[in-house]
Amino acid sequence: MSRAAEDSDAFVACGEVRTCLLPTRDALDERTAVELLHLRPDERVRVSRHPNRHVVSPDVLTGVDCRLPTDTGARVRAVGTVRSRASLVEGRVIQSTASFSLPAVGADRRQSWGYYLVRPGLLVPLGRLPESAVVRGFLRGHRQGELDVGSIAESVLAHISRQDRILDHDPPLTAADTRLRWTAVRTTADEEPSSLLTKNEDGLSTLELRLPPGVAPSEAVGLCEDLALHDWLLTTVADKLDGLPTAAADGRAVLRVLRPLVDHLLHLWMPRARVDRALQTAWNQLEEAPGFSRQWNALAQRIRDQLAVRAIHLPDEVPGRR
Repeated sequence: MSRAAEDSDAFVACGEVRTCLLPTRDALDERTAVELLHLRPDERVRVSRHPNRHVVSPDVLTGVDCRLPTDTGARVRAVGTVRSRASLVEGRVIQSTASFSLPAVGADRRQSWGYYLVRPGLLVPLGRLPESAVVRGFLRGHRQGELDVGSIAESVLAHISRQDRILDHDPPLTAADTRLRWTAVRTTADEEPSSLLTKNEDGLSTLELRLPPGVAPSEAVGLCEDLALHDWLLTTVADKLDGLPTAAADGRAVLRVLRPLVDHLLHLWMPRARVDRALQTAWNQLEEAPGFSRQWNALAQRIRDQLAVRAIHLPDEVPGRR
């Protein structure tokens, strides 16, 4: 089945994105990044070089036959495949994504696997889908015996992290992993597209998207990956600057914190670089509240100001000086 045909069946899409620093001292070059993300021998790794270098693995399909999470306790069985992939931004930040789409109504009986395999990334419910209960239940988190797409995304990262011939597991800075769990549904004709982001204390954020009628919910994957990347960048830099000592006596300690941020992260901020034009409204709402770019610009300026001050007091320690 073509992607267009799959999207025509989609009524709801759900997924989870895991984002972390690639566990290696130096950023990978393009050739090595392609080797790292060559997850399937029968499919090519995709590379985009503009406006930054972005390497994406082939899709990997995982067959599932299980209950879907619901907030009502309703037992909703679905069968099909979850689509997962990994991406690497500028050889430095690695992401893994697991996602699936759901039609509004499925067959009353389970079909043979051949029926589901020609619909990659589509989970077909047995009977009618209780949309609201599944969306709320997915965002809340799975219970025992229910579908856990986060573990599928995590397994992709685990597979990549075991490639010791490529990775030296000596990253230039410590950074927490983040998770973005998201749902996307189409709006009705009289309803405005919207996005609602909620951040928790444990590194998990949830995103509820309501998309224009002409946009298939599965198209939200790229938007959610872009948001997850920039949320991770913002979280990582803000955490590093939180409580940063500024006394003159601590100048070298400050530079040890700031230099890795300059060398490895600041140039990665490029929101909406690969977001479909039809989904720009959702990103624009996130720019208004909570105001991602405003906060990032303030943090980046703080780093530049600190480096300027250190250049006066510790000229031999400024990043880039010899």
